[in-house]
Amino acid sequence: MPRYRWGARFYDVLSLERPLYRSGRLAALDRLDLRPGDRVLDVGCGTGLDFGPLVSRVRPGGRIVGLDPSAQMLARARRRVDLAGLAEVTLVRARADDVAAVTTGPVDAVVFAYVLSIADGWERAYRDAVALLRPGGRVAVVDTAPPTGRWAWLRPAARVLFAVGGVHPDRQVWTAVLRGADRADHLVLRGGHVHVAVGTYREPAASRTGGRS
Repeated sequence: MPRYRWGARFYDVLSLERPLYRSGRLAALDRLDLRPGDRVLDVGCGTGLDFGPLVSRVRPGGRIVGLDPSAQMLARARRRVDLAGLAEVTLVRARADDVAAVTTGPVDAVVFAYVLSIADGWERAYRDAVALLRPGGRVAVVDTAPPTGRWAWLRPAARVLFAVGGVHPDRQVWTAVLRGADRADHLVLRGGHVHVAVGTYREPAASRTGGRS
């Protein structure tokens, strides 16, 4: 994505990860109930902000596959992997909606952290990634919407972030989990600015009809 070509170096700071968005990311990973040995697909991994928390949950024996279309973002992710010694991580350059072409299953969990509201073909990306889950596999979607209530003061900043990042907040992408999973949990943070949805698919997702997911 061209918009991330120049900002990759400063993304972790400019994205307001620490003050606003990390809580949603960690809440999602906590609810995935990962275990040592699990294989996790991180779609739209960006600079690898999920990698440390993910690896700590799947060691020993686990694997993380991180996908992102931006070479610059993946270069930052590779730096993070190398500096932290995260040998469990494999990086793949690919668009979110190309996941079926570059990844093989089964995987124990799929993570979409702040990516589906940006990605072209996001419904296909979700469907194809979930199709890789083993029976009982889990999916987490973390994304954004305009804040309300006492958090409404964030709206001007949110509009800027949406515009700069190419976010489509009206998509409400987390509802894909609520509609499709056999069991789902929905957490709302920051006055609705951050939504976390985590779901479990009891049967192989690839055997379902397209209407479920």
